[in-house]
Amino acid sequence: MCGIIGISSNKSVSASIINSLKKLEYRGYDSAGLATLSNGVINEIKSEGRVDSLEQNFDLKNLRGNIGIGHVRWATHGVPNSINAHPHSSHNVSVVHNGIIENSTILKKFLITKGHNFKSQTDTEVIVHLITENLKTLELEEAITKTLKQLHGSFALGIVFKDIPDLIVGARRGSPLAVGYGPNENYLGSDSYALKSMTNKVTYLDDGEFCIVKKDQVLFFNEDGKKINKKY
Repeated sequence: MCGIIGISSNKSVSASIINSLKKLEYRGYDSAGLATLSNGVINEIKSEGRVDSLEQNFDLKNLRGNIGIGHVRWATHGVPNSINAHPHSSHNVSVVHNGIIENSTILKKFLITKGHNFKSQTDTEVIVHLITENLKTLELEEAITKTLKQLHGSFALGIVFKDIPDLIVGARRGSPLAVGYGPNENYLGSDSYALKSMTNKVTYLDDGEFCIVKKDQVLFFNEDGKKINKKY
C-alpha cells in the first residue's frame, strides 16, 4: 500500500504536498518523493525513509512549480531506496502509483525494444515509459486510454507532463483515488484525509475511470475515454 497526492494550483505547491504526504504516511514510510513542473522542466526530489527525511533535503527549499505530485511508499517491487522511490520520470512524464502492475515484466521487455532505458527495479517505471511511448503517436486522452488498457493489475495514478504543464491526470483501477476541489486549485489524493486540510469537497473515481485535473477545472472519463459527469 502506498499513498499519492497531486495538486494543480495558481501558487507553489511543494509545501502543501509535503503536508499531505505526512497525513499519508500510514500508507507507507519506506521512502517518499515529489515532482513539480516549473519553466518546462520536471523537478524531482526523493528520499529513503519517512517524509521528515525528504523535508530535510536542501533542494526542497528551492523547488518551484504550481503543479506537482507526491508519494509515500510501502515497497512491493524493488528495495526501499531513493532510486526506487516515486515519482518515476522520463524526460517528459512523471508518475506516482499505488498498486501492482502484474504484466510489468512483459511490458518492460517490449519497451526496451523501443529504446527505453530503465533506472529502477519498480513496476511503476513501466507506466512512465508506456505513456511516453503512446504519446509519440496519440493525443493525451487517447494515450491515457490506451495505456490504462495495456496495464494489468491495480493502480491509482497521478501523472504530470513536461509538454502539457497545466494539468495532472489521475486514474484508478482497484486502488482508491479521490478528487478534491478548492479555490483556484484542485487535488488528487489516495483518500479524503490527505485532502482534509485543503478541502471538504471530494469526489471518488469509480473503477476504470480517469480524470484531468487543472487549477480551475476537472474533467472525468470512463475506461473508453468518453467524458462523463460526476459531482461532489
